[in-house]
Amino acid sequence: MARLETTQARITRIFDAAAGGKNHFLADKDTVRQFDQAAPALTTAARAVLEFLSRMIRHLSAGEGVDQFLIVGSGIPTGPAAGHGLHEMARHAGAPDPRVLYVENNPMVVTMAQATIEPFTDLVRVVEGDVREIDEMLRHHVVRTFIDWDRPVAVLLLSSYSLNDDEYAHYVIKRLRHTAAGGSFLGLLHTTFDGIPPELLPAIRDLLAMSLPHLAIRSREEVAALLEGLDLVAPGLVWVPEWRPADDHLACREEPASSGNYGAVARIP
Repeated sequence: MARLETTQARITRIFDAAAGGKNHFLADKDTVRQFDQAAPALTTAARAVLEFLSRMIRHLSAGEGVDQFLIVGSGIPTGPAAGHGLHEMARHAGAPDPRVLYVENNPMVVTMAQATIEPFTDLVRVVEGDVREIDEMLRHHVVRTFIDWDRPVAVLLLSSYSLNDDEYAHYVIKRLRHTAAGGSFLGLLHTTFDGIPPELLPAIRDLLAMSLPHLAIRSREEVAALLEGLDLVAPGLVWVPEWRPADDHLACREEPASSGNYGAVARIP
């Protein structure tokens, strides 16, 4: 297992810190503070992302009947309240015994989740893997055996921020599409600069260059290209607060672009 890296911020830990969770280090909190000084919206954007993940999982579980989830790169956010893990949302929303497999490339997140989640349930597993090594990830013994790949599964690709090579990003989507059974779903979260005011872009770019130099940023058209050929579940590819909003009190509801992220769910034929 890779050495724990506590001095370099990671995007999933940054979102966890911004949302008031516990899976992060001082470097991540410092990055949140720096972003809020440059453009005071990260905390609200983090909430909007977590709310989107919650609605997506509830829809897939309750609305589509999915009882298997492969969640790649979520950081397993803890959030400010107990009992609101992504696996817990899946259990409460639909099938009583959904199987949830988290794949994370962050050793700290893997170690903590294995110690705090796995001992209490046989229906959740956490393994170390990296979407940037998609073939190796899909060959992992737990990935191959914990999920029944002959039945529909929801694959939630939440670490698209790490796929900064367009050709490889398309390959990842292709591999996931071909691995999952027909009737499966692909959920996608992707960071963008589309909604950032032009006057703030230089400061944001400079900050990212220092804190998250390899973060993949794509326009809506570029994200849509990754999903080409798939049947998007309504409302399609939208700002995360606009994806099946549940109420009027969602983060970034009044200014969806301030969430900084697009979200979509697609059916795999």
